[in-house]
Amino acid sequence: MKKIAIWIVCAVVLSGGAAVASIAYVAKSNAVLNPGSLYIPTGTDYATLLDSLRAGSKIRFLKPFKLYSKRIGLTEEVEPGHYTLREGQSIVSIARMLNLGEQTPVNVIVRPSRLPGLLAARVAAQIEADSASLRAAMSNPAILREYGFASELEMFSIFIPNTYEMWWTATPQEFVKRMKHEYDRFWNDARRAKLARTRLSRLEVITLASILVEETLKTDEMPTMAGVYINRLRIGMPLQADPTVKYALGDFALRRILNRHLTTPSPYNTYVNQGLPPTPINMPSITAIDAVLDYKEHKYLYFCAKEDFSGYHNFAETYAQHLQNARRYTAELNRRGIR
Repeated sequence: MKKIAIWIVCAVVLSGGAAVASIAYVAKSNAVLNPGSLYIPTGTDYATLLDSLRAGSKIRFLKPFKLYSKRIGLTEEVEPGHYTLREGQSIVSIARMLNLGEQTPVNVIVRPSRLPGLLAARVAAQIEADSASLRAAMSNPAILREYGFASELEMFSIFIPNTYEMWWTATPQEFVKRMKHEYDRFWNDARRAKLARTRLSRLEVITLASILVEETLKTDEMPTMAGVYINRLRIGMPLQADPTVKYALGDFALRRILNRHLTTPSPYNTYVNQGLPPTPINMPSITAIDAVLDYKEHKYLYFCAKEDFSGYHNFAETYAQHLQNARRYTAELNRRGIR
């Protein structure tokens, strides 16, 4: 009997040692089955976190993961965010990452958008905040006052199209604050020096750039076109920019501006109002903004799309020259049946 008891004790000790060794092996082994992003929304509890890890079989060794999570307090509170599960991560590494909230930033692409609502929808598809809360932050009176803007459409000018690295959990207010910071960085010493040359405000430069991107896709002619508009502004001549008529009508698909469209009552219609519109009519590209700042000095006052439909424009100094260009373009429109 004594021999049997000794054997049992030895077996238990050996078994315990094997268990310890097994746990140590699991703690160090690769637990990631499917590397990639893991999104944990604000308010997620531990049970939901486990469901997220089970979904798509993201990790293995869930039982040891639960034991270690309890030990470090992850079961009590889950930090929201965007996390990256990487090949080779152990359960210890994953649990600690989630417990400490060691997020991976996301690249938020701010694309040119015609209206604040569209911008909010596009950003909402990339961070946790929804479009309604983003839109509310963009029009928040306190934020507008803090940043010195009279309206949401004025503040629309701070959104510079680009790619920005930020936290997925950024609040709407944090997003707007970040965009204001990037806007201030955009207006560096070099751009401020060029701004003085234009004799325009920042808002006016961006407003003019928003017209340019609607007038031409040819970035190499943007500085020349900007010069036309600046020449008109300086002599008090109406800009007569067709894109502002489309904006006033709310019909961005309109292909041909007719005489009846030119009298549309709106502060944005530059056929019936002198000077620039009160705010941008879209989010212009950095290229367009720089084209205004680097506008070419010349004597052109007119431009008309080339009749070859190349996307380029014919420029003219006199109205008589402009009429000749316009007749050729109109004749081609009619020939192609574009109305």
